[in-house]
Amino acid sequence: MKYHRKAVAAAALSLCTFTALSGSMAYAEDTYRPECFSSAPDNAKVIKYEKRDGPYKIAFVNGFAGNDWRVTAIQGAKAWAARPDNKAKLSEFTVVSVGNDSAAQIAAIDNFIAAGYDGISFIAVNPTAFKAVIKRAEQAGTVLVPFDNVLDTDQIVQVNENQFELGKMKAQAVIDGIKKAKGKVEGTVLEVSGLPGNATDRDNHEGMRSVLDAEAGLKVVQVVGNWDAGTVQKVTADAIATNGQFDGVMVQEGSIGALNAMKNAGHPVVPFGGDAGNGTRRLLAEGKYPGVTAAQAPVMSSISLEAIVSLLEGNALPQKIFLPIPSKDNAELKEGTDFFPKLPDTFYTATGYPNCFPVFSPDELLGQTPDNT
Repeated sequence: MKYHRKAVAAAALSLCTFTALSGSMAYAEDTYRPECFSSAPDNAKVIKYEKRDGPYKIAFVNGFAGNDWRVTAIQGAKAWAARPDNKAKLSEFTVVSVGNDSAAQIAAIDNFIAAGYDGISFIAVNPTAFKAVIKRAEQAGTVLVPFDNVLDTDQIVQVNENQFELGKMKAQAVIDGIKKAKGKVEGTVLEVSGLPGNATDRDNHEGMRSVLDAEAGLKVVQVVGNWDAGTVQKVTADAIATNGQFDGVMVQEGSIGALNAMKNAGHPVVPFGGDAGNGTRRLLAEGKYPGVTAAQAPVMSSISLEAIVSLLEGNALPQKIFLPIPSKDNAELKEGTDFFPKLPDTFYTATGYPNCFPVFSPDELLGQTPDNT
């Protein structure tokens, strides 16, 4: 596709002009498509840029790429860009993964800014390291929209789920399961956290602890799983070997690893709060584990891209967007609806946000590669 861009100075002037409607809350009527871009309860600002004509150059700068969730996030971004309506709005779409190094990620974003990209989506390696790059993007007229691991700032639109509530949801399901089994809450539970240094890991952990720390009879063993099934399996096996059996287990991501470790150790079925990976849901249903699967849906990547285009088209969005948390009681998981035995265990079953656009089919996602393009 041929790309046409206005002079950088003119673009910077137009895109750096935005309206911030401040107050205790930004109301739905102030923003574009609130059924999709729903305002977080504590959102206090609406952001709007002056309209820019397309087609647009957009990049997705991923950081860490070493787990199934990130692979699906990349596939979801590419699947979004491949849909005809979206493809027609793009002159160029680029995906890169740079590893778990904030300096490398910032350098990649700076390179796209210098190359005249209109918008950049990214999963922030660190929530506090991007103040300078936000300023440089503003000066160049580049719209930044991070998602999942977001930033500690209110200067740009950010797309997420309520990470605190996501962790809280899993912990509460485990507590409820323990109470149902024992008549009271006591014993030891395992918390498998994510990749240290990320806002998502921090907020999930704090959400879990808001529930767990309120129970005086409960001991919590925490291990680091890096959101990677292989790592989760190893640290869970080590935790069982060191501490014995647990009364409940919570995993941010990579739950299939914990379930495999428990199976290999002959661990009994206990309340389990996990993710919505295909293999996770299959094993939980087959083993009749009480609890919940609650998802940080990786195709949130596509909503970030949708938000960038919406902003470039001159629409107002909440600065802090919270998407609904896809979740299901483990007792209600159904084959063919919630998990799919014929699909890979690595397939992520939360494939979209229907309030925004039709969810992705397995073929759409699995037809995309996670490679840099």
